[in-house]
Amino acid sequence: MSFASPFLLLALLALPVLWWLLRVLPPQPRRETFPALFLLRALPLQEETVARTPWYILLLRCLVVIGFIIGLANPIIGLRDLEASDAVRLLVVDDGWASGRDWSARRARALADVDAAGRDGARVALATTAFRGPDLPPVVTPPMPAPELRATLEQLLPKPWPRDHRAAATAINAWRANHRAPLRVTYLADGLADEGLVQSLRDLGRLEVRGAFTQPRRILVQPRQEGEALVVSIVQTPGPLASDRQVVARTADGRAVGRVTLRSEAGSDAAGAVLQLPTEIRNQVTSLEIEGEASAGSVFLLDERFRRRPVGLLSGAVAGAETPLLGEFYYLERALQPFAEIRRGGLETLLSRALSVLVVPDRAIAAPSDQALVADWVNRGGVLLRFAGSVVAEHPDPLLPVRLRNERALGGGMSWETPQTLGRFPEASPFAGLVPPPDVTIRRQVLADPSPRLNERTWARLADGTPLITAEQRGAGWIVLFHVPPTAEWSNLVLSGTFVRMLRLIVAQANGTGSEATADGLLPPNRLLDGFGQLGRPSATAGPLNAASRGTPSPRNPPGWYGNGSLENGGLVAFNLGDHVQRLEPLRLPDGLVAMEMSEATQGQALGPWFLLGAMALLLLDLLVAARLRGLLGVRQVSAVGCALLLLGVPLAHGQEGGFANAPRLAYVATGDAALDDTLRRGMAGLSDYVNRRTSVSLAEPQGVEPGSSDLSLFPLLYWAVTANTPTPNAAARAALNGFMQNGGILLLDTRDEGAGEGQAPGAREALRRVTAGLSVPALAPVPEDHVLRRAFYLLNDLPGRFTGGTVWAARDQDRANDSVSPIIVGGHDWAGAWAVDDRGQNLHAAIPGGSRQRTLAYRFGVNLVIYALTGNYKGDQVHIPAILERLGN
Repeated sequence: MSFASPFLLLALLALPVLWWLLRVLPPQPRRETFPALFLLRALPLQEETVARTPWYILLLRCLVVIGFIIGLANPIIGLRDLEASDAVRLLVVDDGWASGRDWSARRARALADVDAAGRDGARVALATTAFRGPDLPPVVTPPMPAPELRATLEQLLPKPWPRDHRAAATAINAWRANHRAPLRVTYLADGLADEGLVQSLRDLGRLEVRGAFTQPRRILVQPRQEGEALVVSIVQTPGPLASDRQVVARTADGRAVGRVTLRSEAGSDAAGAVLQLPTEIRNQVTSLEIEGEASAGSVFLLDERFRRRPVGLLSGAVAGAETPLLGEFYYLERALQPFAEIRRGGLETLLSRALSVLVVPDRAIAAPSDQALVADWVNRGGVLLRFAGSVVAEHPDPLLPVRLRNERALGGGMSWETPQTLGRFPEASPFAGLVPPPDVTIRRQVLADPSPRLNERTWARLADGTPLITAEQRGAGWIVLFHVPPTAEWSNLVLSGTFVRMLRLIVAQANGTGSEATADGLLPPNRLLDGFGQLGRPSATAGPLNAASRGTPSPRNPPGWYGNGSLENGGLVAFNLGDHVQRLEPLRLPDGLVAMEMSEATQGQALGPWFLLGAMALLLLDLLVAARLRGLLGVRQVSAVGCALLLLGVPLAHGQEGGFANAPRLAYVATGDAALDDTLRRGMAGLSDYVNRRTSVSLAEPQGVEPGSSDLSLFPLLYWAVTANTPTPNAAARAALNGFMQNGGILLLDTRDEGAGEGQAPGAREALRRVTAGLSVPALAPVPEDHVLRRAFYLLNDLPGRFTGGTVWAARDQDRANDSVSPIIVGGHDWAGAWAVDDRGQNLHAAIPGGSRQRTLAYRFGVNLVIYALTGNYKGDQVHIPAILERLGN
């Protein structure tokens, strides 16, 4: 047996003093009522007085003190005796990126092992497996006493780069040369393939391997763009059970604007799901995070490569623009579709919304008003992409990067020249680094008029040096011109993959995209991830990133943001752990070794809590006996108190069910859609928390219900999100909902497609008419300015949710049924989406378009709604006091 705090046993030396004190303090004399003459009969007897405490009281109190002392000393049984080979122990800890998720448990396990070694008088050496910094490989500390090593472990943190087991094995073997005796080794593994380290540790002596092996290691890998959708993927070590993980999309300021659930089946090593967001919101997303996992691998940063820029195609009166294989938009649309949102329309229509690139095929911009409109847009950062054919050559306008001459035919019976291939791209061109394909040929082009600045404005040339693509920066934007039309008539450029890559690079020029590297092509570190996946300032040892060959994250280049710009103008480059990961191999141990969980106990069983519990029980018994001896309690009272204490836990075990109806709580209709139900639950929980903090109402956790099978009478407010897939209520459900509204409950119907959210939930309005067909819905009208909903707690002019701009409907004020309280409220502002918070209290969805101010108003509407559901028109009477007094006077 060993003790966790053996010094506390010194308190046992005070027991003789305690024994003496208890003996010299007699118990309180007992009072008796008797006739006065009875005293005369007792005169011959000698006088007796109690001299000491009864022996059983003395023994009981000594046992109480002994129990407390031993309990605080915490005896531990089942420990092995210290062997000669255990005089020095080796603790090996994986501290790469995969360790961040369970770092608290890993450090607690390491500290527990060090404390156990300290109790046995052993010294411990510590070895970590990740590089400590650039050119600083893993090392093994000298064996040291447990208190000294505790300080080192408490400062140890996970690294945001992979661990290096080969370098760790080299360091351990070098340390082993000075410690020849057999060792006891504990290895805290991260669960990934060990690269031979386990076998090397096994050769040192008795090996114990621990880790969180029931929890798969996960890493977010590079998402894939499929049209307007972003496919989010994770790679993981296979797990024994199926699991769901939430991936959250966040903006640069930390706001959660999207969420998707990734389902991984048992034994699966990957999972994926489609993230759908409006383009304006998606372009604000700068990171994806696996919720609940704090590691550098659970974060994937999104730079300009993943932004879907809005590109406008200028439509006109030209016939045949969409003709397959011949139309001027046919190849453009197919080249832009994978990475851009394509819009079509007239000039004013396209420029009335946020637009990154305006594509104008072979046509002139002749009207001065149109030229001024486009020029102003370009100066503010837009990219005007034009294609020159016969029309532009004959009718040039000021919105061209260079002056044009005439057309040039290459090849054919009327020309001495042969078709030209592409030449090498200039170094200053965005196309620098692309390899000119030898099979792309130009048969005809529009020539540029020679000028002193033609060379610096040329982005691409033919093999004979003739400019093919020219560009000029105007203000914050660019004007780019292809000297061929976007068809296959003059060249086969539009048929090549190079054309797609060119367009992608041109689109990337919009809104200041692309980070400026130094003269040698290096990007300085801007903000880097730590081992827990948190962005922070770069350390002094972090170096610049080679923009051409990034490699994998390392101590010199940790994952994070690199570049001289900012996230707002797209001037930073993301460097991620998941850029090159295809698979995570799990740890496989050699035969004869058994992996143990991090929390599994092998250091004996602690008896301290049991001694403390026994001491408390004896102390309670002492109180009852003392009360009995003083006459304060009789035998029956003592028995009753003992029984009451034994049964004290019975009401607690059954109190929650009985108290369900005593705590008001909000409810929502379960839809069967896991993602939507999760949003509803989190939304109602977020509103309940806001109401609890801002008002005197105390709401319990919200409850999901199914009308017809759940008791709706327990809830004052029922939230129902209607989607296109919402089933029509059956007879039982209709009866339950009608009874709920007739008995004072309020039903809030939300289609989530009003105002700024128009189009977000197609088919919801038709479903609303279908699901309410059998309900007793009163005549509805838009909520008036003086309605109680606008004044129940906060004074509100608008009733927004995640969206705003739509109409909110309630029962007409003239309807006096239900004391003029509307039993149903209908809208489409997605209030639950605005109220929803994650486990860290962060909002999950963006409020469009008003941001944080709109979200605050959404919470305030929720407070008004709860007060309205709980108090009815009580607040309305207060608001209308002048009208009531006037009515009473009449």
